[in-house]
Order: sequence, then C-alpha cells, then structure tokens
Amino acid sequence: MKLAEISIKRPSLVIVLFTLLTLGGLLSYSMMGYELIPKFETNIVTISTVYPGASPSEVETSVTRKIEDAVGSLENVKKVEASSYENLSVVMVVLNAGADVDYALNDAQRKVNAILADLPDDVDAPSLNKFSLDDLPIITMSISSDKLNNKELYDLLDKKIEPIFSRVNGVAQVDLVGGQEREIQVNIDDKKLQGYGLSIGEVQQAILTSNLDFPTGSLKTRVNKSTIRLSGKYKSVAEMSNLVVSNKNGAQVRLSDVATVFDAQKDVEKLARFNQFPTILMQVKKQSDANAVAVSESIQETIKTVEDGYKLQGVKLKVVNDTTDFTLESADHVIFDLFLAIVLVAIVMLLFLHSVRNAFIVMVSIPASLIAAFIGMYLMGYTLNLMSLLGLSLVVGILVDDAIVVLENIYRHMEMGKSKIRAAYDGAAEIGFTVAAITLVIVVVFLPIAMSTGLVANILAQFCVTVVIATLLSLLASFTIIPWLSSRFGKLQHLTGKNAFEKFILWFEKQLDNFTHWITGLLEWSLKTTFRRVFTVVVTFVVLIMSFMLVKFGYIGGEFFPKTDRGQFLVQMELPKDATIEKTNQITLEVEKFLRKDKDVVDLITTVGQQSTGFGGIQATTYQSEVQVNLTDKSERSESTDIKSAKVKRALEEKFTGVEFKTAPIGIMGANGAPIEMVVTAPDNATAVKEATRILNLLKKVPGAVDAELSTDTGNPEVQVNLDRDKMASLGLNLSSVGQAMQTAFNGNTDGKFKAGEYEYDINIRFADNSRKSIEDVKNLIFTNSQGQQIRLSQFADVKMGSGPSLLERRDKSPSVKVKAKAVGRPVGDVANEWADQFMDGKDKPAGVDYIWSGDMENQQEGFGTLGIALLAAIILVYLVMVSLYDSFVYPFVVLFSIPLAMIGVMLILALTGNSLNIFTMLGMIMLIGLVAKNAILIVDFT
Repeated sequence: MKLAEISIKRPSLVIVLFTLLTLGGLLSYSMMGYELIPKFETNIVTISTVYPGASPSEVETSVTRKIEDAVGSLENVKKVEASSYENLSVVMVVLNAGADVDYALNDAQRKVNAILADLPDDVDAPSLNKFSLDDLPIITMSISSDKLNNKELYDLLDKKIEPIFSRVNGVAQVDLVGGQEREIQVNIDDKKLQGYGLSIGEVQQAILTSNLDFPTGSLKTRVNKSTIRLSGKYKSVAEMSNLVVSNKNGAQVRLSDVATVFDAQKDVEKLARFNQFPTILMQVKKQSDANAVAVSESIQETIKTVEDGYKLQGVKLKVVNDTTDFTLESADHVIFDLFLAIVLVAIVMLLFLHSVRNAFIVMVSIPASLIAAFIGMYLMGYTLNLMSLLGLSLVVGILVDDAIVVLENIYRHMEMGKSKIRAAYDGAAEIGFTVAAITLVIVVVFLPIAMSTGLVANILAQFCVTVVIATLLSLLASFTIIPWLSSRFGKLQHLTGKNAFEKFILWFEKQLDNFTHWITGLLEWSLKTTFRRVFTVVVTFVVLIMSFMLVKFGYIGGEFFPKTDRGQFLVQMELPKDATIEKTNQITLEVEKFLRKDKDVVDLITTVGQQSTGFGGIQATTYQSEVQVNLTDKSERSESTDIKSAKVKRALEEKFTGVEFKTAPIGIMGANGAPIEMVVTAPDNATAVKEATRILNLLKKVPGAVDAELSTDTGNPEVQVNLDRDKMASLGLNLSSVGQAMQTAFNGNTDGKFKAGEYEYDINIRFADNSRKSIEDVKNLIFTNSQGQQIRLSQFADVKMGSGPSLLERRDKSPSVKVKAKAVGRPVGDVANEWADQFMDGKDKPAGVDYIWSGDMENQQEGFGTLGIALLAAIILVYLVMVSLYDSFVYPFVVLFSIPLAMIGVMLILALTGNSLNIFTMLGMIMLIGLVAKNAILIVDFT
C-alpha cells in the first residue's frame, strides 16, 4: 500500500501532516462556539396582526381568513394553521422540508401587502417573521432599585438601559415584563360630556389637532436663511388640560370641564416577581447567527457597566435565568464522557495488546483523529453542541478499530520472522482493502441521515457528519501513523508472568480463552447436525420475533424526543375568564407562598397576565399567570422534574379550587407543552368542538394521560352589540364613526403623543374608570350626528351580555379544534396510540370531520419514517460495500444476516432499562448496523 510505504520511508511527512492537522484542529476548536443543539431553520413563516378591541370571531372574519387566503397560494406549503385570539390574529405557514424560507417570507410579504386595503382601517400592519428557536430568551434579568419608584425605574429602563443591552453584539431583541409605562391619561366624564352636548369624537379630534408642529416656510436674505416653525405640541399637562375643545354659541368648553388629565402610568397588564418580590424582568433574545455563550458573556460584562453607570439611581441587575448555563453544563458532561471513553479504551487496549508500547501505538490515533476532526466541523459551520460532542464521544471506540486490525496483522507478520519494517509494510498492505471496507461501512450507515431533510435530519446531521469525519481521519491514521510507529518501535513480547502486570494479563487471557472455547463449543454443537442447524435457526428467528413483540405489547414505548431533566418547570394558572389582573395576582401570590415551602425549590420567576404557549409564543390575558420553578441539582433531590411537577400540580389543585393548573417541565427545546396533540377539522366550528369534546372524553380515560383539554373553550364574557343598520342610517350615523367612538371610549386612543424632552409618551383618550364599569355605560354611550343631535347607542342597537370562544382555530382553511394532553408514567406514543385506536377507525366520525396528528406525534411519525428509510438505505449501502469487497452478490448476505440478530439485544436492553424508542435509540440502531457489519466482515475475511 502506497500510504504505508511512504509513511515508513518518509516518516517526516507523517509528522508534518499530523502536526498541521493537530494545530489546525486546535485553532478550529478555539474558534467554535458552544450551543445547546445544532442551529437549523424550522421552515415556518408566521404572520401576526393586531386588531385592537376585536373579539376572536371578528378577528377571524375580518383578518385571519383574508390573510389565510392570501398566503395559501405560496409554493411548497405543507400546512397553514391560523389562530384568532382577542385583539390578535396569528397565521402560521409550515413549508415542506428543503423549501427556501427566505424566498417564502418575501413572497408572503408581497401577497399580504396586496390585501392590506381589504383589512379594517384600525388594524395594525401585519408582522411577518421566520420562526426560530432563537425567539426564546437566553437570559432573563430581574431589575430593581432602592432609590427610584416603579414609574421612574420603568422609564429609566425603557428609555436608557434597554437600548444599552440592545446594542450588545449578537442581541436581537430586549423585552421588558412587568412595570408600568408612563402615559398621559385623559379620563373623560360621560355625564359632563352629555351636559355640554359634546361627543367623545369631538374631544378626541380637538386634542389631536391641537398637538402638532408645523414647518411653515422660511425667511431668506442674501446672507442667511431661517426656518419658520409653528410649535403646537403640548408643553405641559396643565397646558393640555386648559385646551379649548369646543366654542359652540360663543361658550368656551375646556378639556378640564369634561375630563381629568393625569401624568400617570398605563393600566397594569402584566406583573413580574422574583422570589415573591416585585420586579421588572428584562428578557434578552439573541440573533439567529450569534453564539449564545458569547452573547451571555457580553451581557454579563454589560451588567457590570450598567450598575456602575447608574449607581446613584441604585439600579441592581440580577440574572435569574441563563439558558447557557445548561448548555455549558451539558457540554462539560459530554466532554467528561469523551475523556472517560478514551481512558476506558486505553485500559481495554492494555488488556488485549499486552503491553504499554502496543497500547500507546494504537492510542495515538485517537487524539490525531479527534483533534483533526475539528477542522472539518469548523469548515462545515458546526458548533460545539450536544450532537457534535456526542458524536466525538461515541466514535472513540471506532477510531481504534482500524489501528488495532492493522497493528495485529503487522505483529502476525513479525511472528513469521520478518523485520519490523518489512512486517509493517506487508501487514498494512495485506489488510489495506479490508480495513478500508470496514471503515466505509461505518461511513455509509450515517450518510443517509446526513443527506436527509426534515426536523430529525436537522437535529442529527451534525452527529452523523462528525462521526464520518473522525472515522475517515482514523483510517488515514491507521495507514500512516500505525505502520510508521510499528516499523520504529514495534517489538514482539512474550508474557512470562515475571511481574504482577504480566500475571494479571495471563489470567485475563486464560479467562478469555475459556470464554472463547465455550462460544466455539456452542457453535460446534449448533452446526453438528442438520436438525441442530434447523433448530438453531428456528429458535433464533422466534427470539427475534419475540423481541419485536416487546414493542407491540407495550414493554417498549415510543416517543419523539427523550425527556431531559433541567431542574426547571412551569406552573401555569388560569382563573375564570372574567377575573381581573388584581384577582389573578392575589391567587398567584398564594401559589408562590405554597411553592416556596418545598425544600427542593430554589427560585421562583413569576409573570402575571401572560403565559408561554410554547416555542417562544406568549398569550397575554388578565386571567392567566405563570411561575417558573427552578429546583436544586438533581443529585440533591429524590425526584425527577417530571414527577415533581406532577405532584405539585395535584397539590395545587387540591388547595386552590376554581383555578385550572398545568405544569410543563422545561426541556432542551423549551417548555414541554402537550406532546399529544390531535387536530379535529370540520365544516364548521360547532361540529369541530362537538367531535373534539367526544374524543377528549375518551382520552381522559386512557391511563397515563394528564392535562387533557381542548385548545379553545367558550365562556369568554363579552358585551355583544348588534346594530340595526336602518335605524342607524335614519339617525344620521354610520358604522365607521360609531365603531371609532366606541373604541375610543372603552379601549382608548393613543394616536397622540406628549413630548417630554427627547422622549415621547402616549396620550390615552378614553372614558374615566367609573364610566366603563357596566353594560349600562355601553348602552348610554352618546353619539352626535351631523345635525348636532345627541343619540344613545341603545336607540339603534341591541346591547346584551354574552359569551364567546377565547380562541378560534383553522387548519388548511377549515375550522379546527386541538385536543391536547401530556403523558406521565407511560411513553407518549403508547398513550397516543391507545387513544387513537378508539376512534381512528372512523365508525362514529361525523361527515366532513378529519383527524390529523400534530405536535410531537406528528414529529414522531415523520421522524421515524425518515429514520426507517435511513435504516433501510444504510443496509443497502453496507451490502454494496461488501459486494465490492468480496466481488460477489451472495457472500455479503452472510454478513447481513447478522444484523437482525443484533436487534434482539437492542429490544431486550430497552425493555429491561425502561427506555423508549426515540430518535436517539433509532440512531443507535443505525450505528449498530455499521458496527455489526464491521465485525462480521473481519470474521468472514479471516475465515
């Protein structure tokens, strides 16, 4: 073999080559950043549209359906999911794997722009974004001050401190949660308004049109030029309060006559606490191409700068949640496992190669291959994440295989009496093609996954490519370093038992020989007669079938992603829909006190008025709240996070009646929402809700299913105003003016801005609190027509209390409802399949109804399908490699028949250890195919 010959004759070339590879690997390693999981695009485009004051049904009719129709014609669309909340429309377009997300985003923007004129006038411009896991905050800080009040602190954060963090390299967005923003409130007294014969629209127009600056021209001379600027902006609250809003019949009506003007704060919509103390939370999100660990380090430095710069204001910033801590901790664990694997391999080498000299020759190939692999990883744009590091740790054993085979064959030639140099060359040359073939077997089993598309491929590709790079480098090392070192330092050694080490090795060899003789005897017995051969085949086949039946009978469950224990979980609370923020806050405070009594609880991070909806989404409602519970290290507690969160949920439900609780452990990809998720589509919403309710009741009876619920429910209280258009027209009013007046009166109008120094604040024009309390206030709302007549809303509209859905959903332009649940004590796949077996046959399914898996079950089906194809492709590629090795289409089947037998051990171990079939166990099975084939090739090749 030419490589071996060159390495023996010109060892300096080998030294130079691997020195360059080592230096390049170390340099590449220093330039690679840490991440928790590999970066990948999720092929999702979201369109979010705010429609202030609109109910879910109004949002769906006026906004969601129009946007849904517009983006439905995009290319490579897999599905379109639409959600209509109160005041908000969210349309999510999921693209097929491999689609160009940037092109789809631009195309969607163009199509949405084309229908802007069809949307209601008071709708905010739709916001289009690519969905990314980077939308999740990497750092959450608690900010407080012992010298500033809440208003002053929020203003300082919003105007000065937040921009400092936004400028940090790699930061994409900084959000504030809690606190109250400054605003100028104009609280109008409806009784006084009626007394002066004014409408709220007239007052609003007077306030807005009197708050303008005009550039009115310029003065010119031969030598200079001066701009004329009319300054009409309000300079103080007193000036604004003294504004003349009406001059009817010569009588001036000032704003202070009909309203009270305050320099105040916006209504409380969200509250935040850290360990039961009020605070303002600052959440930092990173840019998609930024390194999370580097951003975290920069944020830590910025915190020190901010605290020093605002020491006089007493500003204190404390990091209460840093996701990069888990990233670094996970990386440290994998790196520890990597070094442990190297040590264990070294011990095994010492046992089987009988000398430190031989073990050293083989072990040199490990660092030579591993360190050089960083070059390929860096050039591929990879980071040091769980998957790439896991690939390096698992490939350690494979790296020495080629070296051992080459070294053993070299020593075999030395035992023939050849010189070290001749034996090194002949030994490497003789087995060169076989070593290359068994290395290619490992390479080809990972290629199908690396070349696939989809979520599973995105997660596992870096693992596969890292293994391939390291394995190919180990092949290079076995053909260069091993022959060179053997030709220089190789030495035949015969064990005599003269010392303790040799005595131990001789004892070990004896035990190994006994085991080998036992295996050989078993093999001879099974092959001695035709009956025994048939009996062996039948028993093996039966055991193989029985091992796969462990999956069928539920001893081995299935799930998409294995559970991880980060020591964090969310407690989510939902009160009755009519609960105020004050009531929700009161209950949440009591829940915090209850949680704090648990000795395993370290920190509590509370937000009142919002909940996480998974993948970075936030649902803001006054009747919901959320507490993030951080636990002690898992070595210091007796229960896993899953069990702890389930027990906490039961305890809270027993203590707080009338409150709905959910708990969600926080995993690698954020809070684990509802892994079991079924979408029920129907011709109309009522049918979808009815059918979803039916199968929900079935799900609640399945063992292991918890937190089973529908994605939407009725009971959201609302005042329903049904207009009589004929009466409205006869009274001289139109829908636009009526709607705008109602929106201003009860929701407020913030078009006007109050300038204070270099900053601007909202001017909020609306009815005073005592004029926005009951349905009578709505009925008695006064409008003024073009003739100056005052007309009450009740004169041309039916106003009544009612209820409506809190959320309306659609799937591919059809009304839909999701049935969601979690699994505790059983694998997700087992619970989901047992539930689906009860209704998927369609016997009781109404006409037009369809069931579609979503969430983890959808990912599991697609992921297992991808891995199943990869498994089949790996077997075919292994077969083709062996065809080229043996120059036969029949002999390779001798090796292939050993692969199914390996699955017996896989299934048995999974059942005994209580592990499930998931994307990682299936990846292990694919890796096992390569290892089994590799060993079988060696046995067949020397038979």
